[in-house]
Formats: sequence, structure tokens, C-alpha cells
Amino acid sequence: MLFKNPYLWWKFEGRYYHKDLYRGIKNLIQWFPVIWKDRDWDSYYIFQILEHKLKLQAKGIAKRDIHVNAQRDAEIMMTCVRLMEKVRDGYYELEYIDYYESNIWFKALEDKPEYSTMESDIISENFDEYFKKYPLIYKRVLNGEGFFSIDDKSEKENKQRIAMNMAYINQERANKLLFKMLETNIRKWWD
Repeated sequence: MLFKNPYLWWKFEGRYYHKDLYRGIKNLIQWFPVIWKDRDWDSYYIFQILEHKLKLQAKGIAKRDIHVNAQRDAEIMMTCVRLMEKVRDGYYELEYIDYYESNIWFKALEDKPEYSTMESDIISENFDEYFKKYPLIYKRVLNGEGFFSIDDKSEKENKQRIAMNMAYINQERANKLLFKMLETNIRKWWD
């Protein structure tokens, strides 16, 4: 457009060129640390990029506040960011670990002494408190839901398996909630 009609180029694009240049440099500075740390092998890094983008967009929409739901949209974006951090870090699937202590050791295999297996023993546990925290999920696990089998184990192992299943279900619920919130709202987030 510059060479076809310089007047139109200047009227619609050229006179804003300095703002575009400033915005581009600002974007490079804001995104450099995220891109520098990015790797191509894990969903962890996808979530980091999405988190960073949502934080910037929430900050921008809340600051400009030029539409009726701007503040609410910014709140929803930041809720998504917090949920993304929990999903990325596996918060719910590791939460049950806070409710027990175990002793872990490695035992050499008899037929292959260069290899070993990891053995563990539960020293103390407070899974009942964890079960009370999520009573509906506890009922679902007792009705057979979950990834880990609970049959023919000791009471301690069964409790641990129940807790592991609850953690697995909670992590899946957080994941679904995050993407449902994104699906429902992302087309409305613009300024």
C-alpha cells in the first residue's frame, strides 16, 4: 500500500508507525524471559505461555476499563491463570502426599544386581482428613471410579490407593474446569 498510494498508507498506517514500533519493542521485552525458558517437550511450557498471555491481557483490559465487563473479564482471566498454575504443577494430583509420611528405599534385584526396585512403607497417614475434604469424590472412588485398583490390598495400601484415585479425579476436574472456562469466555476477551 505504501508504493501504490503513499497518502493512504500514511493516513491509515504510517502515522501510527512509531506506536507500533514502541509496542513491538515492549512486547519483545515482556516476552523475552518466557520465550528464553520455553522448551518443546512438555505441556508445562504451553501453560507458561498461556499464563503469561492471560496475565498481560487481564492487566491491559483492567487498566483500560473501556467496556462494561472489563473488570469481571480481568478477574476471570486471573482465575484461569491461578487454575492453570495448579494444573501445570499437578497441585491436585500431589495433594494427597501431604497426608502421609513414608519411608523409601531401593532394593537390588536378585537376578540382576545392577538394577534395583524402589520400595516404600507408610510410616504414618491421615487420609481420613483428606477424605473429609472431598466427600463427594470419596464416594465416587468407593463406587469404582479412578485409575488405580483397590482390590486385595492391606488397609493402609487401600487407603493410599483411594487417596491416589481422589487426587487423580481432582486433577482431571481442574483440567476440565480450566478448559471449560477458556472455551466459554475466550471469545469475549477483547478490548
